[in-house]
Amino acid sequence: MQTVAQSWLVYRLTGSALLLGSVGFASQIPVFIMAPVGGTVADRSNRHRVVVITQIASMMLALVLAALTLTHHIKVWHIFVLAALLGVVNAFDIPGRQAFLVDMVGKGDLMNAIALNSSMFNGARIIGPAVAGILVSRIGEGWCFFANGVSYIAVIVGLLRMKVHSVPRSKTDSPLEDIKEGFRFVSRTKPIRALLLLLGLVSLVGMPYAVLMPVFADRILHGGARGLGILMGFAGIGALMGAFTLALREGVKGLGRLVAMMCGTFGVSLILFSFSTHFWLSAILLIPVGFSMMLQMASSNTLIQSMVPDALRGRVMALYSMMFMGMAPFGALLGGALADRLGAPVTVAVGGGASVLGAIAFGKMLPGFRNEARELILAQGVAGGEPAGGMTARLDAIQTAEMLETEEHT
Repeated sequence: MQTVAQSWLVYRLTGSALLLGSVGFASQIPVFIMAPVGGTVADRSNRHRVVVITQIASMMLALVLAALTLTHHIKVWHIFVLAALLGVVNAFDIPGRQAFLVDMVGKGDLMNAIALNSSMFNGARIIGPAVAGILVSRIGEGWCFFANGVSYIAVIVGLLRMKVHSVPRSKTDSPLEDIKEGFRFVSRTKPIRALLLLLGLVSLVGMPYAVLMPVFADRILHGGARGLGILMGFAGIGALMGAFTLALREGVKGLGRLVAMMCGTFGVSLILFSFSTHFWLSAILLIPVGFSMMLQMASSNTLIQSMVPDALRGRVMALYSMMFMGMAPFGALLGGALADRLGAPVTVAVGGGASVLGAIAFGKMLPGFRNEARELILAQGVAGGEPAGGMTARLDAIQTAEMLETEEHT
């Protein structure tokens, strides 16, 4: 609700696609800059405590935004400042929360945990935008911000009731050396590096479609705030379907090929969406956009977490955050600038085409790092708490290690 309401508030106050992109830049550039620090904190601190603190900070920022909007004191610069502060919080929250998943469920249920998390998130994306569209058009954006702030109470209470064993993993004395160690691990690990680069490309050129959605809803499809909520809701339906699809899978065999396929599908769907001028056709086309985006993101998350050692999990997930959210501000700024000059449809079509090219390149690289990925997953499967000599653990690890298996006959 807050995402849709904030976008509409900026658009209502300014009518500028460039400023829409600029607010997106302000909210996510701190993730790109500070995520390595957040990942180091996740590995050096109690992850449970880190997540509780970040949720409290997020609640306070949402309530401040609500108060300013409801009292009619809101200015565009307020939105920029609060968005940037939320970005700082997310730089610590995302790597800490992603790494905390393993502490809660263990490695055996990791893929299903990620899929369940995505299902909950995208279920909210279906309901939230639709409700936000109605509330914004009838009573204004402020109540959406207020509802978001109040909702954190349930989240924080749930976190405080958890009894999870979460201990610091890092054993070095230097936080700076911890940060360097995370970068070195990713730079020399081909499968993780390739997944992160593809993720960064899609965030840079493909994801700005969401930032430009108010332009499509108002100027091209003539749906207003209500139409914006419906469009975002349809994208959420697709993403929820993608999360359920991942939840039904057993093991990570074939996820590498799935990442490449979904990246290509995402690009093609964006191109088709950019050409549509009919509201309901555009809404329907956003279903495969959301579906393929979610499958690529969640599958990449699963694969990376299956390969990374526990001691480095927070720092590697920080780099995941940099690619997933940290590249988005550059994409938002670039997308807003291009949309002002070339129009939103052309901008989205170009992003879709670049995503297709990235998918082709990733697909060609898959066979080259299959064996390295298998060895990494085998190592983590054995180290994941099962007895080293257990036949079941070994067979499970071998099955898991087939994630990037390609069909030799093909």
